[in-house]
Amino acid sequence: MEIIQFVIDYIFHLDKHLNVIIQNLGVWTYLLLFVIIFAETGFVVTPFLPGDSMLFAVGTFAAQGSLNVYWLFAGLTIAAILGDAINYAVGKYLGPKVFKNENSRIFKKEYLDKTHRFYEKYGAKTIIIARFVPIVRTFAPFVAGIGSMGYIKFATYNIVGGILWVGLFVFGGYFFGNIPIIKANFSVVILIIIILSVLPAVIEVLRHRKKS
Repeated sequence: MEIIQFVIDYIFHLDKHLNVIIQNLGVWTYLLLFVIIFAETGFVVTPFLPGDSMLFAVGTFAAQGSLNVYWLFAGLTIAAILGDAINYAVGKYLGPKVFKNENSRIFKKEYLDKTHRFYEKYGAKTIIIARFVPIVRTFAPFVAGIGSMGYIKFATYNIVGGILWVGLFVFGGYFFGNIPIIKANFSVVILIIIILSVLPAVIEVLRHRKKS
């Protein structure tokens, strides 16, 4: 619970936390951000890490001159692509074995089922679309590894999705994050980003329950 509370506090006060991190770590901030994005996309056990909101936030700091937007875009895109690639490999190697325990707090069967429904609806494009949906983003490459999707096909969608995801939010923060009304209501903007990110998954689950 303490970890979850910390993550929630971190997400909703990204501007304050990132400011402290940048001041203390300097150039090493790029490495920390790289690790966060890599872990959020690469490890099935860390779907709770900030993704969309953090990318937008670091873009706003780049606009202020605290970070270099092109370094951010290049480094975090590589992190996102590598993360999905590792996740795919783990899924291919471990398969559904890790989901045998129905009561697992980490490898929840409902996450796997939710991702499967995305694949049924969107096919291979799920790898791109899932980039913009928390939790599904973390499980999509894992499920692709379990399934029959070839690596070349997966890698193509992975690269395109990584570029679009990081580029949209980092440059979105860079160009719009410092508009006075957005800057004055930064926490509200982050909340809206999170809601919009989660909304497709919520709608999909509600549709599925209604059909059932």
